[in-house]
Amino acid sequence: MHTVGRLARRFGLSRSTLLYYDRIGLLSPTARTAAGYRIYSDQDLARLEKIMVYRDVGIPLEAIGAMLSTRPGTVGEMLEDRLRRINSEIANLRQQQDLILRLLTDGGAARQARVMNKQDWTALLRATGLDDDDMERWHREFERLAPEAHQDFLESLGIEADEIQDIRTRSKSHPA
Repeated sequence: MHTVGRLARRFGLSRSTLLYYDRIGLLSPTARTAAGYRIYSDQDLARLEKIMVYRDVGIPLEAIGAMLSTRPGTVGEMLEDRLRRINSEIANLRQQQDLILRLLTDGGAARQARVMNKQDWTALLRATGLDDDDMERWHREFERLAPEAHQDFLESLGIEADEIQDIRTRSKSHPA
């Protein structure tokens, strides 16, 4: 059995956070002592571990409560939905980053933003000894193994949509 203090220390939470979780019905103790102290079971501890994981991926507490009280297949659907929203947020952030870099005329801004553009990436591949055929093969494998990630990567380089489509089409049309 675990007390509020032990659980708080183990998970790096404040006591008030655990009391709040109890108040909203997210994590209620299994029992109470005669003096009214909350006592948590190993099952409660396992539930808190899930809460912490879901919280770490950015799921709101009310949605976590729903996830914990639903059938297992629904959890996967909810996580996939969160992943789609994250991917959308990343795409929006890339667009904002690209716009900011275009607004800044100082060449040092791109280096400070820690972004790599198409020219930098191509230069890096050439510096490692890859020629045009090797780069085409690299794109074909990327497209074959992880098409969505390939799209995301090309977007992250700031490549225009029509050129990305061209690269991906060429990558699909050549035999591996």
